[in-house]
Amino acid sequence: MTSAWRRAWPRIRHWLYWTHRWLGIGGCLLFVMWFVSGVVMMYVGYPNLTDQERLAGLSPLRFDQAAVSPAAALDALPKDARSRPPRRMVLEMQGGDGASPVWRIVDARGGRHTVSARDGHVPGPVDAAQAEAIARAFSGHAGAHWAETLERDQWTVPQGLNPLRPLHRIEVGDEAGTELYVSQVNGEVVRDTTRPERFWNWLGSVPHWIYFTPLRADPPLWHDVVVWLSAACIVSAVTGIVIGILRVRLRRRFRNGAVTPYSGWMAWHHIAGLVGGFFVLTWIVSGWLSMNPNGWFQRGAGDAAAMASYTGVGKSPFPWPPASLPAGEGEAAAREAVLLWFAGRPLLQLRDAKARVCVVDAVTGEPAVIAKDDILRAAARLRPGYAITEATLQTREDFHWYGHHRERIVPVWRLQFDDPARSWIYIDPSSGQVAGSSDGNSRLRRWLFNAAHSLDFPWLIQYRPAWDLVVWLLSIVGAVASASGVVIGWRRLRRKPWPVTAMQGAQRALQRP
Repeated sequence: MTSAWRRAWPRIRHWLYWTHRWLGIGGCLLFVMWFVSGVVMMYVGYPNLTDQERLAGLSPLRFDQAAVSPAAALDALPKDARSRPPRRMVLEMQGGDGASPVWRIVDARGGRHTVSARDGHVPGPVDAAQAEAIARAFSGHAGAHWAETLERDQWTVPQGLNPLRPLHRIEVGDEAGTELYVSQVNGEVVRDTTRPERFWNWLGSVPHWIYFTPLRADPPLWHDVVVWLSAACIVSAVTGIVIGILRVRLRRRFRNGAVTPYSGWMAWHHIAGLVGGFFVLTWIVSGWLSMNPNGWFQRGAGDAAAMASYTGVGKSPFPWPPASLPAGEGEAAAREAVLLWFAGRPLLQLRDAKARVCVVDAVTGEPAVIAKDDILRAAARLRPGYAITEATLQTREDFHWYGHHRERIVPVWRLQFDDPARSWIYIDPSSGQVAGSSDGNSRLRRWLFNAAHSLDFPWLIQYRPAWDLVVWLLSIVGAVASASGVVIGWRRLRRKPWPVTAMQGAQRALQRP
């Protein structure tokens, strides 16, 4: 150690301890909250209306009543909404009194529109009585009743619901305490929650994501709060690890044979911090990175022209009515029909109450058959000027294409391109639709956030409860280190200041300018 370093070390050590002490007092409270809430989130996610729940609540489609063609429905939209092909166009039944088929349209800018498939009119806003009737038909409970109309509450804060606000909250009146949210804009049921789900989320996702409604209603403010709190906790964890290493003795032990000079809660904090410090640091850094600080993991906007060239949408009107009307009774009856295009071919994707999928050719009415060569030929348009270097039919999930808390299509074609972004594009072989994509940046984020934060390695999550045991064990170690820090910090704050002696007072007076 050089003389300069020797002279500087006491001051460095002072600031090391000071920083860890005072950041740790607040940071350990956050750590305890994050560890406990993270374990809850392993089993109860944030409320969300799943596809299967949504489809199960819809009435069977009445194709014979859908007299308005897709082209005519698009003509009923405002001019700016129909200037480009829509992102999504679906036929489903609008519930409530006098249920009828409607076209649900998401335009190129993300705007949401509904057009009657029976007569082509654009329905007006849905009032409380209509929302109540829609919820009764959706839930099958005649006692469902309107509770309030709101812009957002704790369970509807995500921005994805913005085009559908305001929302009617409907209390279903069942044993589970189910509540449905119906859009005032178009009558869609967009969210459901149950009493147990709401209770556990107050202990899970709400504190974990700092997802409190007043804060989450301002996305930039929420983002900055989470980023800066996480950054402060990273500093606390790093300084703690350094101090822990400096104070441990594995060979020349302390007088009582211990590896730590501390006792009581300080010893628990020291040892648990050494054992779980790396995990704590990895977890908080990965959580911080999930907020994409400084836009480091920003993905480029999709090439809309390339996608339109791939699908062939807009080159000709979608044929309507279909060549043959789908048959099916009960749960097997189609609940929605999604209009798709693949290389200029119009396809109809039908989904029943169990979310089972059937794709038919809209022209012939026969089940769609899409060959590998057709996909490769069309996919070349997705990255113009670049070649497909590898095409693999994945029959199982892997490190980059996996479900865990969401569904993934398998089998799926994975196409790798030689473009600068090192793009991988996943294509559903049953419909030819792009099911997902990734680039070098997003795959790096997969390692730095998902793998480091959730430990969702395929070899672990596919063999549960192995994943549960590992996450529980590490969370307990982290919680012990954090909880002991909370106790130490509380005692520190409660400690009465030492009385100032006359000598100390004189010395301080002399030091003043």
